[in-house]
Amino acid sequence: MNVRTRFAPSPSGRLHVGNARTALFSALLAAHSHGQFILRIEDTDAVRSHAQLETALTEDLRWLGLVWQEGPDVGGGHGPYRQSGRGQIYRTYVDQLTEKGLTYPCFCTPAALAMSRKTQLAAGKPPRYAGTCAHLTEAEIEARLATGLKPALRFRVSETGETAFDDLVRGRQVFAHNDIGDFVILRGDGSPAFFFSNAVDDALMEITHVLRGEDHLANTPRQLLLLQALDLQIPHYAHLSLLVGPDGKPLSKREGGSTLAELWETGFSSAAVLNYLARLGHHYDSNRVMPFKELSDAFSIHKVGKSSAHFDITQLRHWQQEVMSEVRDGVLWQVLMDSSEGERIKKLVPKDKWQEFIVFLKKDIKHSLLPAEAAAYASMLYSDKLKYDDAAKEPIHSATEKYFSAALASLVKEDQTYKQYTAALSEATGLQGRKLFMPLRAALTGLTHGPELELIWEMLGLERIRQRLKAAAEIAQS
Repeated sequence: MNVRTRFAPSPSGRLHVGNARTALFSALLAAHSHGQFILRIEDTDAVRSHAQLETALTEDLRWLGLVWQEGPDVGGGHGPYRQSGRGQIYRTYVDQLTEKGLTYPCFCTPAALAMSRKTQLAAGKPPRYAGTCAHLTEAEIEARLATGLKPALRFRVSETGETAFDDLVRGRQVFAHNDIGDFVILRGDGSPAFFFSNAVDDALMEITHVLRGEDHLANTPRQLLLLQALDLQIPHYAHLSLLVGPDGKPLSKREGGSTLAELWETGFSSAAVLNYLARLGHHYDSNRVMPFKELSDAFSIHKVGKSSAHFDITQLRHWQQEVMSEVRDGVLWQVLMDSSEGERIKKLVPKDKWQEFIVFLKKDIKHSLLPAEAAAYASMLYSDKLKYDDAAKEPIHSATEKYFSAALASLVKEDQTYKQYTAALSEATGLQGRKLFMPLRAALTGLTHGPELELIWEMLGLERIRQRLKAAAEIAQS
């Protein structure tokens, strides 16, 4: 089989990480099978679709490293690849269904449909169209049309029987027709509904495997009924679990870091995001950073799990750390310069110190090296006047001025090592452990956490250390 997969987003916003993972899995499956990955833009909803958002969406996909063999910008033999350009195609297949007696006009208002749904739910029944307009006579239809009403068009579903299919992730799925009900294929304005256009496009574009979120599972029997009625090709379906946050709740677009654009702007590398998303719900034997080719070679739809996949920014930071640890010094510096924090870092780090700074960052690689973190480190190391957060002032006050007098007196020579210094300070104060080191960390960094103090000591130098100890002594007095 020549495997053909697709990603069919609506250009109504920046790409959510859940949709990005769906696109990635589709691209990985196609590449693994030496097939084709197709990009199709579902823009029939004129209210929500915007050309500039389509451009942003393709930028997001390319940043992630995805390449499509057919699409609106690259062409192909199955176009148009924007649904807004496929109106005549849809009309042809709607007419076929109408000729078979499988459609009828529906004049029900949104308010009436909402009330019917509410009543069904209150009665403990699955919501489905009640069939209000299913048996209107020609005269009744003409009378309604004469008043200017613009009906939707519904597909007739048999009240008996069932539709079943084998989901590549979830196994056998069976749906009773009586639970489905007649559904809309054309809206009142004449535009095709998702059920219809999506299914027709998949068939005509010869899509063999449809990977999409589990929230589309209930749509599949409707689309199978349409494809069977039209004698069109039926693809294999794989419904992926939805991404959830660390709390187990669905990952919301309102949460920070839930779109690729937000991750990009925060400074996460595309390689880190790629490797993390590839492992959300899919098992790889290797835990190392892999390029797209290696990820696709090891991809299998049979390794995709049914359980919800948890998107955790802490885990993404791990992959950022893994990627950054392998980046050459000069490349890492350029990454920082090209980021939103580039100008700030450039102003803070002296020209002759950037190599020293990059080496320091890579020594402290347990942090994810996001640009904002790097800028904070640059400020901590090279600012003449250190800013102390509220948490840092507490151990400084607790240590008292006496501690800092001893700390200054223990600075005896330029080449004094950190271990020599802390041994002298411990002897002078009689302190050890947290009581010895926390006031020193707060004084030298303005924070109560961060890189190893020995690394900070080497970077600051004797004169800057003395300045910061004096500043801390003033805080302790206040």
